[in-house]
Amino acid sequence: MKKLSDLNECSKEDFIAALANVFEHSPWVAGEAAALRPFAGIAALHAAMIAIVGRAPDEQKLKLIRAHPDLANKTQRAAGLTVESMAEQDGVGLDRLSDAEFEAFDRVNSAYGAKFGFPYIVCVRRHTRDSILRDFERRLPNDVKAEMQVSLTEIGRIAALRLDQLVSADDRLPLHGRLSTHVLDTHSGKPAAGISVELTELSDLGRSRVVTRAVTNSDGRTDAPLIGGRPVPIGRYELMFRVGAYFAGRDVPMSDPPFLDRIPLHFQVSDPEGHLHVPLLVTPWSYVTYRGS
Repeated sequence: MKKLSDLNECSKEDFIAALANVFEHSPWVAGEAAALRPFAGIAALHAAMIAIVGRAPDEQKLKLIRAHPDLANKTQRAAGLTVESMAEQDGVGLDRLSDAEFEAFDRVNSAYGAKFGFPYIVCVRRHTRDSILRDFERRLPNDVKAEMQVSLTEIGRIAALRLDQLVSADDRLPLHGRLSTHVLDTHSGKPAAGISVELTELSDLGRSRVVTRAVTNSDGRTDAPLIGGRPVPIGRYELMFRVGAYFAGRDVPMSDPPFLDRIPLHFQVSDPEGHLHVPLLVTPWSYVTYRGS
C-alpha cells in the first residue's frame, strides 16, 4: 500500500505506475491526476479522478467502458482481466456458477451486449450473484446514453474500492458497511454467551454459500462483525443460531426434544455501505428479532 504523502511527491511515472489500474486498462486517468497534485486526502484524489473521466470526450468514456471485460463464465475467465478484476469477480463467485446461473447470466449478458455494444459493468463487491442478475434486468430497458452514465457510476465505485486498497491516507472513503448481531437470553435477562452463529448467503439459482461462522462472547456479541471492512453485498441471507445446546447447558427446563433448537433468521441487504444489526432475543420457547443499526 502506498502512502498518499509519497504519491504526492513521487515522479509522474511512479504515480501512474502505482495507480494505472484504478481505472481498468486506462492509465491516462492517473496521468492527468498526477498534474493536479498534491491531494489533501484520498477523497480528493478519487474526486479528481472522477472529474477527469467526467470531462473526457464521449469517445474516450466509451473506450474506458470497453476496457472492462465481460463477466467471466463458470468455466473460463474472460481474456484480458487485470489482477484487480479477477479478484473482484472471484470474490462474488462468478467463476463458480451453477448450470442454472450460467444460463441466466449468459442470457442477460448476451441481450445486454447486443443492445448496447459494450460490456455490462457493475461493482461486484457490492453484490451477490442474485443481485447482479436483478441489476441486469433493471438496466436492460435503459437507452445507450443513460446506460453509459450508469456504467461510469459503477466504474467510479470500482475505482474507489481499488484506491482504498492501494493508498493509505488520513481520511477514508465511505465504502465499508457492517453486518453484526448479538443474542440476549431474555429468560435470564443476560447476554447469551457461547451460541454458535452461522451466516449464509442464499441463492435463487445456485448453491447457498456460508459466509462466516462465529460464537457469541460474554457480551452476547461476536468478537468481530459478521461482515466488516468491506461493502455488505446486496442480497438475501440467513443467520442460524444454535440455541438448544445453550439452554441445555444451563439446566433451563426444556422439552425433550427442545421446542427451539436452531433458529434461522432470513433477511435482505439493500445498502452495502450501511450498518445492519440483526439481534436475537430468545427464551427456550420464543424469540424476537428486529432491524437494528
